[in-house]
Amino acid sequence: MEWRYGRKVLWTGLGLLLGAVVGIGGFFTQAKGDNPTKRFITINMINANGTLATYLQKAESVSPELAAGREALSESLGFWMQAAIESRDLAEFEKSYDLLTRYFIADRDYIVWKLSPEGEAKVTTNALGDDLRIIGALLDGAKVWKKGHPEWKETARELTEALLNRSQNNGYLVDFYDFSRQEMPDTLSLAYVDLPALKGLQNEGILDQESYIRYHALLRNMPNDGVFYPKSFHVVTREYIYEDKVNLIDQLLIAMYAGETGRDQAALHQFLKEEFGQAGKLAGQYTRADRKAAVDYESPSVYGLAIKFALQMGDRPLAEQLYERLQTFKGRDPQYPGGYVFGKNTHIFDNLLPLLGEYAIQRGGHGK
Repeated sequence: MEWRYGRKVLWTGLGLLLGAVVGIGGFFTQAKGDNPTKRFITINMINANGTLATYLQKAESVSPELAAGREALSESLGFWMQAAIESRDLAEFEKSYDLLTRYFIADRDYIVWKLSPEGEAKVTTNALGDDLRIIGALLDGAKVWKKGHPEWKETARELTEALLNRSQNNGYLVDFYDFSRQEMPDTLSLAYVDLPALKGLQNEGILDQESYIRYHALLRNMPNDGVFYPKSFHVVTREYIYEDKVNLIDQLLIAMYAGETGRDQAALHQFLKEEFGQAGKLAGQYTRADRKAAVDYESPSVYGLAIKFALQMGDRPLAEQLYERLQTFKGRDPQYPGGYVFGKNTHIFDNLLPLLGEYAIQRGGHGK
């Protein structure tokens, strides 16, 4: 359990306890529109109003700061929009835009990070990483489908202007802003510095060049401990902050965004290769001091992102090995074919991020 975006998130990648099982396989021969992970999501993880449920099984929310049961997250919407772009599914992207404007945008101003299963917003905070992912998807969608959707860019502009006007602290956007209490933290999580989205905003004239350069330098010049990156940046003291345990999802997101700056990523890449080669798996978290696995579980989400990072590094063999490992966790529950389901339950991220990894493998590499 950890603080993210000013709220607690229970998900750590529903613990995949060991036991190698032969996966479904056969993805390489499937058409884009016949992806079984996508089919599982559309059949099982979508609420009656069209929003993406966080968990497969229903559960009552015990706190506004916790995502539970069939509640919907803006984070999920952003990943789903990216998947629609990767699969060139215009209809699904249009549905996502409708969900964004119908349910997630509060007061025509900001994106709430969580909704009830019925689409009600009971929180008054945004989540920067989710916001930038959605904004970036809107700009990318406008490039892919060039005609007929000027409202996508306009919405991206309005959302960005709200962020710049309300959620900046000492010259940097920060993790979240509480629009009710008018409060924000002093920290910027490095996994939220979505450089491709920020570059898209600069290209559209929505973000000035000086601001983009500031974020670019933040990732280009950040230190590491020999392998792992810091978790966050204190925008007042201008210090990078490390934590004793590192979450590989955070590390991989940071690495992929930092890769846009051209910085050397060899240390993390080599660590992943050696760890996977020796252990035959990647754990969800590692202890920073000794580089040892801090948890027993594996996470489909980690593998989805690690595939993308390996491809960004030009390491197709590693990406394919990671993909093969990912497939051993797929379809274990015959009641839910195509899904990454364990103990009759799953988290939406453990299906969305593998889906993006599957698309990346099929596409052939980073940026293709």
